[in-house]
Amino acid sequence: MPKMGDGMEEGTLLEWLKKDGDTVKSGEVIGNIQTDKATLELESPGSGVLTGILLEAGGTVPVGKPIAIILKAGETLPAGWGSGAAVASSAAAPAPSTEPAVVSNGKVSEEIAPAAPAAPAAPVKTDERIKASPLARKIAAEKGIDLSQVSGSGPGGRIVEKDVRAFTPAAAPVTAVAAPSVTVPVGEDKLIQLPRLRQITAKRTQQSKQEVPHFYVTVEVDVEKILALRAMFEEEESGKVSINDFVVKASARALRDMPEINAVFNTNNTVTQFAGIHVGIAVAIADGLTVPVIKNADQLSLRQLSVRAKELAKKAKENKLNMDELSGSTFSISNMGMLDVDNFLAIVNQPNSAILAIASVRKKVVANENDEIEIRSRMNITCSFDHRTVDGAIGAKFINVVKSYLENPTRLIS
Repeated sequence: MPKMGDGMEEGTLLEWLKKDGDTVKSGEVIGNIQTDKATLELESPGSGVLTGILLEAGGTVPVGKPIAIILKAGETLPAGWGSGAAVASSAAAPAPSTEPAVVSNGKVSEEIAPAAPAAPAAPVKTDERIKASPLARKIAAEKGIDLSQVSGSGPGGRIVEKDVRAFTPAAAPVTAVAAPSVTVPVGEDKLIQLPRLRQITAKRTQQSKQEVPHFYVTVEVDVEKILALRAMFEEEESGKVSINDFVVKASARALRDMPEINAVFNTNNTVTQFAGIHVGIAVAIADGLTVPVIKNADQLSLRQLSVRAKELAKKAKENKLNMDELSGSTFSISNMGMLDVDNFLAIVNQPNSAILAIASVRKKVVANENDEIEIRSRMNITCSFDHRTVDGAIGAKFINVVKSYLENPTRLIS
């Protein structure tokens, strides 16, 4: 498994494009590898016959583990090839439980034991078996008394007149109300295997939340001037520029003004401040989330940033990003403005010290400097910081520098 990036620790083989026994040339694409950042082409490191394949499609192994061998003419497989730790194997999925379960509200609970069968009702005596005097029978018939419910005081338990006259009917039994039936969802619970990219996203975000002491600062930005500039660009047919483009440019300028944010915390209790400003843009794709990087963002014009951001987003959705486009970020931006959200907190994309979260633009009633009521377009932006690198006051100052650039966007087109 080749190392295809600085942070790559393992790779997943998506497919072999050549089969066992095929002749391959050096540099020829022989398969596709999924890394923690993207899908990349696996090039043959030499010429010969591809054979001794140890890793099947879907298998994952650490960098440096053998996955196949390329033999030159006259060469044979080494003794013991294909045995031991080199063979990639996938853990079998746990067998589904065969124990019955009750599903309620989408959750599986322990089996409910069936109710014990009701005790059989005592047999009711028929009228012919009841011992009663003729007079007792006549009075019972007149009063509608069931003689089977009357206790006799005569010889042998015979019911006599006084027994019927003294009989008081018992209260009618209360009819039991049936318990409401439980509606069981149709079908069965599904066990879904996460795509490789989503597995890595889960691992990285969990690691970041556990290792990085996050703190968050939110400000509200007036975007009326940005909207006016965008409208002017469209009227002049000089190209569309998105709010996200303004955010990238404002962030790059703010990072240049405050290099302490453009930094990483090192395990030896030092901090590295980067000379280059490389902004990662979170892009949602079918299999999860990827973060292509705009290198030297502070040196690009607003329109150049816009073009580059669109290029990277397109390549990300087509799974055509290379490792250089996926590595080296010093700051990240996550924009959910198109998803109708008021505010959200992003998880720091390690090893960055900060990530900026962009919410949706809203029309709001606000008071201007003259205490006059106006309707303005506003959006919330929230920056998540690594407290090991950035203190609260520094973080608050940084996000307000970003806000200042966004509320005065002509400074970003100069």
